[in-house]
Amino acid sequence: MQYHLNGFKPGNYQIPDAVREPSPAPPIVDLPNEVDVLVVGCGPAGLTLARQLSEFTDITSCIVDQKSGPLLFGQADGISCRTMEIMEAFNSNELVKEAYQLHQNAFWEPDAERPAHIKRTHKVSDARLGLSEFTHCVVNQARLHDILLDGMEKSVTHLVPHYQRKLLDLHIDPATTQDLSAYPITATFERGDSARTPVVETIRARYAVGCDGARSAVRKSLSIELQGDSAKKAWGVMDVLLVTDFPDIRVKSFIQSKDNGAVMLVPREGGYLVRLYVELDLLRMNQRASNLDLSVDDVITKAQRIMNPYKLEVKEVAWWSIYEVGQRLAERFDDRPQENADKLIPRAFVAGDACHTHSPKGGWGLNTSLPDTFNLGWKLASVLQGKCRAKVLQTYSSERRKVAQMLIDADKQMSALVATQPGADNSSGKGKTDTADIEKFIARQNGFIAGTSIQYDFSYICTGAENQHLANGFKIGQRFHSAKVIRIADGRPQHLGHLIKADGRWRIFVFGDQQSPADASSTVSQLVEFLATSKTSPVQKYTPRNADIDSVIDVYAVFQQSDLAIQDLPNFLWPAKGKYGLRDYEKVFHTNPSSDIFDQRGIDRLSGCMVVVRPDQHVANIVPLTAFDALSQFFDGFMVPQSLTQ
Repeated sequence: MQYHLNGFKPGNYQIPDAVREPSPAPPIVDLPNEVDVLVVGCGPAGLTLARQLSEFTDITSCIVDQKSGPLLFGQADGISCRTMEIMEAFNSNELVKEAYQLHQNAFWEPDAERPAHIKRTHKVSDARLGLSEFTHCVVNQARLHDILLDGMEKSVTHLVPHYQRKLLDLHIDPATTQDLSAYPITATFERGDSARTPVVETIRARYAVGCDGARSAVRKSLSIELQGDSAKKAWGVMDVLLVTDFPDIRVKSFIQSKDNGAVMLVPREGGYLVRLYVELDLLRMNQRASNLDLSVDDVITKAQRIMNPYKLEVKEVAWWSIYEVGQRLAERFDDRPQENADKLIPRAFVAGDACHTHSPKGGWGLNTSLPDTFNLGWKLASVLQGKCRAKVLQTYSSERRKVAQMLIDADKQMSALVATQPGADNSSGKGKTDTADIEKFIARQNGFIAGTSIQYDFSYICTGAENQHLANGFKIGQRFHSAKVIRIADGRPQHLGHLIKADGRWRIFVFGDQQSPADASSTVSQLVEFLATSKTSPVQKYTPRNADIDSVIDVYAVFQQSDLAIQDLPNFLWPAKGKYGLRDYEKVFHTNPSSDIFDQRGIDRLSGCMVVVRPDQHVANIVPLTAFDALSQFFDGFMVPQSLTQ
């Protein structure tokens, strides 16, 4: 898709430039008195959490933001493979069409013969290609926000944000935090509606999540300290429409000059827009980038000097800013004091930039913030709905703080490499730094950058290491790595991972052994009989009465045999659902002959296995097909019984 030809216009890219107009300012509506979950901040983390919670009619949510309305342009642009997978779980496929896919990286250094000029050293394929069915891409963060906001508004709860709310105070009553039915949180806001005198509003909540950025008022209210390095380097960033003879203008490029610093160039969506990260000067002690008194013309001039001898004629600046490079991490991600953390249930959390700050060049901010609340959202929903014990909320901090620490460490290395002049000592003090070091770093970190190698530590919701050999390609703790299979009912190819929607359900994927599942004495038939009828079956034990059989734990099966008819398989695998008892024909598959999932993901053909997947798409357990007790004991560790027969 192409857009922005005659100037940058924010908004829905499905609408032509000529007629696209910004949405009108949203109306000011009073805050509710009480909610289950209060979300503060309409950035990627806040909107992802609100988008998840909007799907549950039995959960009341409220999301507030200090801004006057939705983001229109600027801020982050990189969308990782993992973020694309999460957006697919929301059935939000617009980004696949609209975003600009990054397939190559180019590296530029001073020309040895003319050091004042830059020269391309090499160009390579992006190291993240093949890690997911989705490609790493770039799109305006505001457009990602639009898609999440649209999904919220069109959900069953029609959730919309409350803008122009400044958080004055967030208080937690310590006497009621461990009473899960209580509303221990009281938040006070000042409403900045220009049409009336500012008023103070109060809202009570069971849980609160601060997604309100690096200067988070929620974090300060919880007395959570940010720890780490202060900023030492300033960078300019701008989205521009330009005319240039630079040959790699549509390729992500790392450019280092001899004396003027560095530029990182990122082609943007629409075919014309380009983002430039431009290295500026070192900051003095306690100096802020906002106080440098630089204009956008200064940033443009610096970029032109760095990219000499190529012409950069900027026609329009859609957005620009100057930022600082500093890495800080919150000491904790929830309201529990560290000395008693394992004994208490958290009631308030911080996510996104509220708990980890860093430079934006790696594209990690948005792509770490969004999975923060994709992790937290299902846990909050499951506790509020009475499906899981409240202790699962303790795992948010332990799982996501480790990821944030990895982010901080990687960002320090990336910032040092990008800002180091060729020939200067690198951050490790070993040898010299050139753009080849950047390339090697990207290759080493490609799984982390893509978000596909993020792995949660072992716990009661990430276990089964003794069975990892049964499916080596589904790493326990990592996200479920999708692959194509063939649906038995109609022969349609299906990406298996795309079945895991953001609906709060657990999934069990049954990968059959070499016995025919149509045989009543087969291992799979016995497993299905257990799941369908046993009192100790997690499906029976944790599904509410009168609910569809797959409403809590959704079971799918993939078989090696391709000559199966769905009518010959146990009823449980094509269950009757809904008020009419209509059959669900979309749960049973066989392998794709051209790309066999058993081979692709290292699944034991002789034994088969079950792969248990969490609502956030991370692999929770791998269990042998015959291990009925182990499967039951896993779910018994954190779920609340709601038997079908009660």
